[in-house]
Amino acid sequence: MITAAILTIGNEVVSGDIPNTNATWLAQRLETLGVHVALSAAVPDEPQPIGDFISRERSRVDYVIVTGGLGGTPDDITREALAAAFGVRQKEVPELAADLRARFPRHPDYAARWAQLPIGSEPLDNPHGGAPGFRLENVWVLPGLPSEMEAMFNAYADQLRGELPIAAWRRAYRTRESEIVQLLTGATVRWPQVSIGSYPRFLPDGPEVEVVLKSADSTALAAAVAWLEPALDRVVTG
Repeated sequence: MITAAILTIGNEVVSGDIPNTNATWLAQRLETLGVHVALSAAVPDEPQPIGDFISRERSRVDYVIVTGGLGGTPDDITREALAAAFGVRQKEVPELAADLRARFPRHPDYAARWAQLPIGSEPLDNPHGGAPGFRLENVWVLPGLPSEMEAMFNAYADQLRGELPIAAWRRAYRTRESEIVQLLTGATVRWPQVSIGSYPRFLPDGPEVEVVLKSADSTALAAAVAWLEPALDRVVTG
């Protein structure tokens, strides 16, 4: 199984000022590529927690996907933090710097700083923005702006693809978890290769539970759904 860890960098995410939509999008997109997300985390714009995460996780998973901190403001320190985590210096990529200067003639030196990548990096094109991403061994570093991040990821998605996509089935039921827990347990025992989750919420007109099944084994997923869905219908409507 191909695995990944997601790291979102930004004080604004850690503090809750903005929701971590990048991590949600990446986790869902990686599953469609057959990549299992083993861990997702957010850290502030500080070298130590960024470096600690990268140093720890890059040997545990196949890919580390990083978003955020590639702009030109003082809190954008991802390039520096990644260089430190790998124990290398930063160096300007000449052709990249020249391209950035040409694209941003009003502030050429400001834009050229984005080309100061950790030694050994492969630059990643940014179809919808300025600051390039980069890949350093198995660590992929993408912008934090969602539109730029998504476009860059999709441009390189085939390089991250696993063997089998992870398919999902989901359905919401107007019930409580306590009413259906035995069925969920039974399905888990019968199909251990299928991940089965239940997510309750309380609406103004009563409780609801969303049941989600996921698996890279399409045959097992179809069998689990065929058994569980009618069983849930009988319990909820009966």
